[in-house]
Amino acid sequence: MLKTYGTPRDILWPSLFIVCMGWLVWYFPRFIILAGLANDNLRSAYLTAGIVDFLFLGGMIVSLIMGIRAAHTTAGEGQIENGFDKVSLFLGRVTMLLVVVLVSVMFYEVLVRYVFEAPTLWANELSLWMAGFIFLLSGLYAMQQRSHIRIYLLYDTFPRWLQNLSDVVSTGLILVFAGAMIWGGWGEAKAKFLRWETFGTAFDPPIPGTLKPMILLIIVLVAIQAVVNLIADWNKAPEHHGVVDETEVEDMIQSAREQHEQGRHD
Repeated sequence: MLKTYGTPRDILWPSLFIVCMGWLVWYFPRFIILAGLANDNLRSAYLTAGIVDFLFLGGMIVSLIMGIRAAHTTAGEGQIENGFDKVSLFLGRVTMLLVVVLVSVMFYEVLVRYVFEAPTLWANELSLWMAGFIFLLSGLYAMQQRSHIRIYLLYDTFPRWLQNLSDVVSTGLILVFAGAMIWGGWGEAKAKFLRWETFGTAFDPPIPGTLKPMILLIIVLVAIQAVVNLIADWNKAPEHHGVVDETEVEDMIQSAREQHEQGRHD
């Protein structure tokens, strides 16, 4: 069922997922040590994974599963057409909350720097780190919503069978690109991940060690979403796009009306 707006319950599982992942990412070398893949530097800096780490791991898994199950669309987001759409929608909600966290970190840094003259050593690097995750995850959400950049000048003039062929070609190019990235970047990403390569600053977050593998993971998810979109859109009516998306405008008007009506009843 399509909801026109979110509720506080909608942020429960994404918020829990972010908290658990924050702990796991920061202390993930403990799991690398547990697996016997750590180098001497990691073994000297970290303990092996303990009960608390596994509790956060369990919380991450539970919040991921429950969040995907509870994922739904709101006004302007279309409809869920398959199971993988729910995965992308849940990660999209996580991305939206990460934006809130990022803005909060930046606000805190501005406050303590210019009001209390006590700048932090971690806010800048943490902002860069989260911005990297936001940039990558938002690409997956954009693919699920079909809101990535597309040029319709010729596409709209094609009959449906030729539009389908064009979609097959574009999806094939995405798969080729994903395969090339995995082929060329796997070794470097694996090496940076296993040695937990850090940023080399006072705060020293593991930006290279986490974002390099994350790039490959998101590329795989985007490729899967592209294939899923191709299958879901195959038998739809021919697409035609104007300068203004009339369907989107109608959805916005309808959403505004329903929210206005709810406000009157509240």
